[in-house]
Amino acid sequence: MLVLELCTVFLAEPLAARGLPIARGVADILVLALVFIVVALSYRHGATLLIAAGVAATGAGFFLGPDWPPPVAGLVRRGGNILVFSSLTWVVAHMVYAPGRITVRRLQGAVVVYLNIALIFASAFSLVWELRPAAFANLTASAGGPAELDTMMYFSLTTLTTTGYGDIVPVDPFARSLANLEAVLGQFYLAITVARLVTLELEGRRR
Repeated sequence: MLVLELCTVFLAEPLAARGLPIARGVADILVLALVFIVVALSYRHGATLLIAAGVAATGAGFFLGPDWPPPVAGLVRRGGNILVFSSLTWVVAHMVYAPGRITVRRLQGAVVVYLNIALIFASAFSLVWELRPAAFANLTASAGGPAELDTMMYFSLTTLTTTGYGDIVPVDPFARSLANLEAVLGQFYLAITVARLVTLELEGRRR
């Protein structure tokens, strides 16, 4: 799962944004493979239903979007993405924080959750950008497609890690609120995850 997500975020999406036709298809396949793996390994029927609903919404946004008003199509497509990755995060986070000894796979899962948070906020920022073209300074109106997601993924990761280069600045109140929330979550996630994993490891050694 970690390899698939790393390839999607840091390889397939940037190549698709540069206009390589096959890269978009590869990115979609990697995401579907990630979803399939999580669904196959998860015994949480609620998460499976949410993932199915999110995939259906995303597919409807892509295939039926041209017949809908742009705000509706963007809301359905981005809402589906948020639902899918939120459900994936729920499943993986439960495995990461569950009682037991710390393993390499649990650490990999923690990285997957961290990247999923960035993907969720990237979709949320993309939605805000579509609904409010002037929501971000130094950016033209959203054109959709891979370039939009790549731009928002870059902004999301710099916000999550509190790097803040300053080349993209949220000016819309909703965009600013999301950026503040992501920055706070990024710091709390690292602190809580390290504390939880260390506690689990110490408890496992005492047994």
